[in-house]
Amino acid sequence: MAGILPRSIVSVALLAGALAALSPPPAEAQTAPQGAMQISWEVRNRFRLFREERDFQLHAEASRGRSVLAAEQALGLQSDGRGWARNTVNRLCIDLAGRVSEPCTRDNVKESYLTPIDHPITVRLTGPVPVGATCAWSFDDGDGPQGSTFDCAEPVNFRVRYGRTTVASVDVSAGSDGGQRVATEISVRDIFIAGLGDSVASGEGNPDRPIALSDDGFCFRSYLGSAASQYYRPSRAGYKGGRACEAPDTMAVWQRQSALWLNAACHRSLYSYQTRTALALAVQFPHIAVTYLPLACTGATIADGLFGSQRARDCPPSKSGSCRGTVNAQLAELREAVTAAKGRQPDRKLDLVLLSVGANDIYFSGLVADVIVDTATERALFRRSGVLASVEEARGALMRDLPQGFAKLREALKPLVGDMSRVVYTSYANPTLANNGTPCPGGRAGFDIHPSFNAEPQRLAAVSNFVEGEFLPQLKALALCQSGILCRNPRADRMTFVDAHQATFANHGFCARAESDPEFDRQCFSARGESFDPDIVTAASQPMLCGRSAGEYRAYLPRARWIRDANDSYFAAMTYPLGLPSSQQPADIHDATWGVLSAVYGGAVHPTAEGHAAMADAALPAAAAVLQLDAAVPEVISQPVSPIPALPGTR
Repeated sequence: MAGILPRSIVSVALLAGALAALSPPPAEAQTAPQGAMQISWEVRNRFRLFREERDFQLHAEASRGRSVLAAEQALGLQSDGRGWARNTVNRLCIDLAGRVSEPCTRDNVKESYLTPIDHPITVRLTGPVPVGATCAWSFDDGDGPQGSTFDCAEPVNFRVRYGRTTVASVDVSAGSDGGQRVATEISVRDIFIAGLGDSVASGEGNPDRPIALSDDGFCFRSYLGSAASQYYRPSRAGYKGGRACEAPDTMAVWQRQSALWLNAACHRSLYSYQTRTALALAVQFPHIAVTYLPLACTGATIADGLFGSQRARDCPPSKSGSCRGTVNAQLAELREAVTAAKGRQPDRKLDLVLLSVGANDIYFSGLVADVIVDTATERALFRRSGVLASVEEARGALMRDLPQGFAKLREALKPLVGDMSRVVYTSYANPTLANNGTPCPGGRAGFDIHPSFNAEPQRLAAVSNFVEGEFLPQLKALALCQSGILCRNPRADRMTFVDAHQATFANHGFCARAESDPEFDRQCFSARGESFDPDIVTAASQPMLCGRSAGEYRAYLPRARWIRDANDSYFAAMTYPLGLPSSQQPADIHDATWGVLSAVYGGAVHPTAEGHAAMADAALPAAAAVLQLDAAVPEVISQPVSPIPALPGTR
């Protein structure tokens, strides 16, 4: 059991003070030889978003000797594909509405989240420690030493003052052998990281607690409106309302069985690469703490999302049944948080911004819709409503609008970070690639969740080539002030750019399949796009042609595709966009509009948790380099202990 050091132990403090006074000056100290006893220390529960240390330790153990991707795969198997975040999401210092808890009770201690005044640490004596040795510990942060004595095998838990250096020393005694003193300095660096951007930044496609599906079917209409145009897909588990198209029910009843997100309005998820990067920094570097503020939001553009408010993606069930429908601008939220932090700690600063944005600015969701919506009726309706976008329209926005947006964003971020290299821009992966970088062949496989969907091969190839040959290179030029991109000071205005993950995604697009894929996927998601029973009579009770329960799908088992297809999106999240304006709300829960949107609004053509982990593996070394986290730790000092004299007034 770890020793717990009280803040004030008078007699031991006096003893430690006497020891400190009698010790030789630092100039006479010598570095401990290799193999000598040393003091090691680490910050406990150092990813401060987590309220409970068990959640951090889960990742610390899973990450031991593993990449973020390998750790995610191990955790996915450990949870039987249900995902590690399903319980953690309810134990955070940020609530499900996105509000920071101030203070936040972490491991039974109230702390300010944005401005910590101290940090919990564990200190151990390591090396050739004599069996049964006794350790007299002393810790001094400038306000006088504190101390206590424990068996040397016991770790010591206590809290160190933030912004101060604590001198730790231990006197080791073992029987008649001469004592030895070991000393070091303890200084915790608390790193303030914000995550900004769009759906790839937020973690879209990966609800912290996925939807639960039932064996029964749920009826959707199509736009043709006839009985023959109805179709059934798996219903939400626990839903007791009307499942037939002729038996509509209220949205409130339906919403009780929703997927759970870190933030539903933005489809913000703990699986996002930004969260995984911040968490990985905390896991890898034991002498830091990470204060992480996730602000990214699905659907965000630079104008509507970062600078201005935007529509909510989803609304969680509420007692009032109302939905706010909008989300505050990310930059405004970040400025407010930084101002509040500086108000309490004037030297508090924003250390790092993780950023991915630009896809929505060039209508990427419209490009996806143009690829997968294949029937004439739906295409005509969606084109009139502006849902579809062409490569030509995307190219125009890429060359005309995005450079101006980046310039404006750069100027807004400078006052917050100072040095623009502290903005780590992580680029997108091309979601359409498989087999060593060749585009997916197209077809209905993975998209037969809706009768009108079909990844049309020619449109798919055109979008894939545009993304690979134009969009991704232009993003790199924008972030790095290259290729004619105008920056006021190209050398000072460059962001830190990350794209190392793009090569690994080349074999893991939405069409990738492998024999190692989950059994449910291989048996129930047809390679020919024939996964669901088209007969509305039999499909009402069993919509899956494979005969298995849709509830057997596991969103977080490892699989070859690191991009969610439309089937994945429905089976993981089945989202109905309640944040849309009332004029765009469907008439009832069986409406044709919701049939389409429920298949894509949960994250179709977005990275899976494995994909986000691969992105985090790419972003992690860049973030660590910017933060200079590889600096040498203070040296450990070891020396013989002087005889301990009697304190005044004692015999």
